[in-house]
Amino acid sequence: MTATAAELDTPLKVGKYTFNSRLLVGTGKYASFELMRDCLAASGTECVTVAVRRVKLDGTREENLLSFVDESKYKILPNTAGCFTAEDAIRTAHLSREALGTELVKLEVLADPTTLLPEPIGTLEACGKLVKEGFTVLVYTSDDPVMARRLADLGVASVMPAGSPIGSGQGVLNPNNIRIILETVREEYKLPIIVDAGVGTASDVTIAMELGADGVLLNTGIAHAQDPLRMAVAMKAGIEAGRLAYLAGRIPRKLYANASSPMEGRIASAKDSIPGE
Repeated sequence: MTATAAELDTPLKVGKYTFNSRLLVGTGKYASFELMRDCLAASGTECVTVAVRRVKLDGTREENLLSFVDESKYKILPNTAGCFTAEDAIRTAHLSREALGTELVKLEVLADPTTLLPEPIGTLEACGKLVKEGFTVLVYTSDDPVMARRLADLGVASVMPAGSPIGSGQGVLNPNNIRIILETVREEYKLPIIVDAGVGTASDVTIAMELGADGVLLNTGIAHAQDPLRMAVAMKAGIEAGRLAYLAGRIPRKLYANASSPMEGRIASAKDSIPGE
């Protein structure tokens, strides 16, 4: 029997939580809640992010996003998207804990609405306070290895460096910094490193995973694809292929060709292959 991707790997562990899928998917920007529901299922994710400030979590079924997210299948990861100060992010995290009954939070403190880049000082401030208050914090940050270490020092459950700006679809722009974070922060602190933001297509996901990332979080890459459902399936395959390729270990790059078949031994000539000659 052919082994499945899950059977050839170990689960993703974030704090006290365990996930077989290494793909985390957002719930925003879809044309409808029904499409979102179908894409989540197709992606194979087990953890979905919800922007607490931007969606309605009460009211009628048609208005309530959670009516379309099966909480028996998915772990809800509230995020503080849209927060531009530490105070606002902390307040949003507390609201999410009350509304959703979870200490999980994906922390985002943004610098400005144009670039949506993380604001480092506010991120550190909010992160330190939320960790002390018992939250399991997955923190969005730049791909700066020094900042990643500062956040790990605070006791976060996961550092989430951006592949590229949120929603840009540019993929992983600085693989060297991601690699440094993996080789230093992950190895020293034993934390999962989840690439967050900027993924445009399945090959971007595969590249992140081949670098050794423990997971990828994305939203726009699926929600704004021309065919979101097909892209959700592609992202699932990209995660699995990239992860298995990383675990398998690629061959070294070489300047010149290296024949697949051994060159040693007798090589038959054309005359040898003609009977009677």
